[in-house]
Amino acid sequence: MRKEEKASVSALKIIAISIVFIFCSGIVVAATNLNIYNVKIQFANNYELNVLTTKLKVKDILQDNHIIIADNEVVKPSLNDNIDVEKTIRITKSSEINQEEQPVAFTNLEDIISNYGIITEEIVKIQEEIPFETITKEVSGVSDGLTRIIQEGQNGLREITYKITYKDGEEIAREELSSVIIKEPVEKIVQINNKQTSRSEVVRTPQPTSSTAATLKAKVEGITPKVVTLNTSAYTEAECGKKPTDPGYGKTASGAYVQEWYTVAAGKCYPMGTIIYVPYFANCPNEGWFVVQDRGGAIKNNKLDVYMTTVEACKQFGRRNLECYIYEL
Repeated sequence: MRKEEKASVSALKIIAISIVFIFCSGIVVAATNLNIYNVKIQFANNYELNVLTTKLKVKDILQDNHIIIADNEVVKPSLNDNIDVEKTIRITKSSEINQEEQPVAFTNLEDIISNYGIITEEIVKIQEEIPFETITKEVSGVSDGLTRIIQEGQNGLREITYKITYKDGEEIAREELSSVIIKEPVEKIVQINNKQTSRSEVVRTPQPTSSTAATLKAKVEGITPKVVTLNTSAYTEAECGKKPTDPGYGKTASGAYVQEWYTVAAGKCYPMGTIIYVPYFANCPNEGWFVVQDRGGAIKNNKLDVYMTTVEACKQFGRRNLECYIYEL
């Protein structure tokens, strides 16, 4: 190789080495100028976390560490501010803003999880019975006064799909997603052979007046009611399986005789004497006020049976979901 070529190669090597040296020096200078901060993050439940960061803005530091601020939490300094000289970010509950700061206690990840709770959801299908209804047919011209069952009733079946929410394994919410009827209920048909009876055979109690409603209102004054929706139907003494000539005809489970616009049959969770106000009947003689005096085989805790004097009135009322105010004395 000629001397000129050797000199040219040496020059190129020197230039390449110089470029690499300058590039590395620039990286070192840039790294030297990049500040790294040790920032302490204090959570609302007193958990403390130390992080290394090159960021100054509070919002950026929290985002880099995947920390989300809840609606009821406050950050100090604020999200758009830079960290202060203490290099500390404090996350507190809104209700604690005006309270004196408490000493920071160290904890672990298990404590954080137990404090906030574990939320899970489950889709569940539950089959529930649909109670059958009793239809009463009165037949005239037959003098025996007996009650005959023409058709036995059968409960139906429906499948309800719920979304159930749990916190730490305990149910905290239930939402109905769908309901499908698997089997329709079969009505129970009862035939009553009418028989002429004297008025003395049936015990009747005078119909309640507005003064009765006022008395019931006075009894529950100052008591906070429990508001529920009950599946409400109607019944007569003729549907209770007794003949008008029987001694107990028209007598309720409480021992009192039925009264229109006063007597209702309810589930066992409502003690005898419980006062119930039903706004649906506000314009009736009792102004919507009833007293639990009776029970019934098909009357569960989510049902209510209002006494009426005739089968026709019961049929006309039918069955409906009504808002009820429960006053337990």
